[in-house]
Amino acid sequence: MLNQKTGSREKVPIGQKMAFGAGHLVLNLLPGSLAIFMFFLLTAFGMDPFLAGLLGGLPRIFDALTDPIMGFVSDNTDSRWGRRRPYIFVGAILSGILFVILWQLDPENTQNYNFWYFLILSMVFLIGNTMFATPLIGLGYEMTSNYNERTRLMASSQIMGQIAWMIVPWFWVIIASPDMLPIGAEEINRIAELGLSDEETQKATLQALQANGVRKLSIIVGAICIVLGVLPALFCKGIDAANMENRKKITLKTMLSNVKDLIRGIVQVSKSKPFVKLCGATFLVFNGFQLVASFSFFIIVFYMFSGDYEAAGNWPAWFSTVTAIVTAFLVIPIISRIANKWGKREAFIISTAISIIGYILKWWAFDPDNPLLLFLPVPFMAFGLGGLFTLMMSMTADVCDLDELKNGMPRKEGTFGAIYWWMVKLGQALALVLGGLVLKLVGFDQNEIVQNAETMTQLRIADIVIPVVTASLAIWVMWKYSLDETRAREIKEELVERRGEL
Repeated sequence: MLNQKTGSREKVPIGQKMAFGAGHLVLNLLPGSLAIFMFFLLTAFGMDPFLAGLLGGLPRIFDALTDPIMGFVSDNTDSRWGRRRPYIFVGAILSGILFVILWQLDPENTQNYNFWYFLILSMVFLIGNTMFATPLIGLGYEMTSNYNERTRLMASSQIMGQIAWMIVPWFWVIIASPDMLPIGAEEINRIAELGLSDEETQKATLQALQANGVRKLSIIVGAICIVLGVLPALFCKGIDAANMENRKKITLKTMLSNVKDLIRGIVQVSKSKPFVKLCGATFLVFNGFQLVASFSFFIIVFYMFSGDYEAAGNWPAWFSTVTAIVTAFLVIPIISRIANKWGKREAFIISTAISIIGYILKWWAFDPDNPLLLFLPVPFMAFGLGGLFTLMMSMTADVCDLDELKNGMPRKEGTFGAIYWWMVKLGQALALVLGGLVLKLVGFDQNEIVQNAETMTQLRIADIVIPVVTASLAIWVMWKYSLDETRAREIKEELVERRGEL
């Protein structure tokens, strides 16, 4: 590798890195909170499981449509505050406010009312969230043109993003605790006046406690998202777009031509072979992990503690939190150093191979006699996702340079980011479906407290084999990835000369 020093003009100041990282904390906090809160649609608000599934799936389809549109709009925006920052600022505020409103449900409302309330508000929330998330991703791709500084920037943002995953697992505990977010005396009296049996009173009280916890915790999450989400808009600087050519006008009159340009841009992005490899490898690693993500919870509860949720206690939460801590403060810094020394492709292959070792070690981790062994594979497994987004986002920024070289202005960071994350979201939805299918195939019965030995053995095998296979395929996809540091610097020099920059 060339291993050249980063020029002072190419370095991203620590304050901007922190602000960009704050945005990524929000990017992780919102979907993480949403995933946990969705569970309480069933238990706290009495939503039918099928309808709850629709509320989880239908908005994702809508979200898949809005991402590329927002990417195109931000790529072609011309404002005194830059192409991305106005949307990030407004989107952060809208995301926080709408997240709070989304969860102000009342279990006393009819199921039909709550269904349509949540579905419509989900669509509106996703517009605000897309307005925030897609330009933020695009902004990160353009904050520096230096090959290695891009990795350092993405590493710092991923470290801060992991803080969300240290916090989110404990939302289960907070929502279910009668002491942390207690229900009011009026609600307790209302339940007492219903004249229910002791068992029914206990169930009604638990439902009221969970509904109250979701509503109050959503306010806290929304406030955090607003405060942290606006920081990238206030402090981060993107590429100087003052002289950027060929930007399209975004008006009602140009809507038809804008659609044509959007489709043309998507086609150009899709023809980028390095980008297709990045998307393919991400799809395999991330969704192989996502497909089995819930299996650890089931194995802990039903294999280690024989279906006793109370005995399982906080072990599932600790497992997730420790994984996030190791990823943030151990794995990501190591991966960043490997990438700067040997290259991004090599760092991806090394980190993914190490994660395979971690997945295999899970066979010995779920020991009913020694729960501490749960953390045995964590330092190895963490290299998978820890390396994935740090490196892939850095490499996507390199691909944006290649696209400008081949297709000219305007630069399409927003479109690249939108399509990349659209692919991730599509894979997530697929992983949720396939995860349920695997549970069914191994014979898991959600109505049984104790699962039979054969079911748990097959589930544990699937928990290992699936991510090992997908990670191995991802290594194969990236084996001949050609956009290395030498080529990236050549592209940068050509672009500088073409733009007439000093």
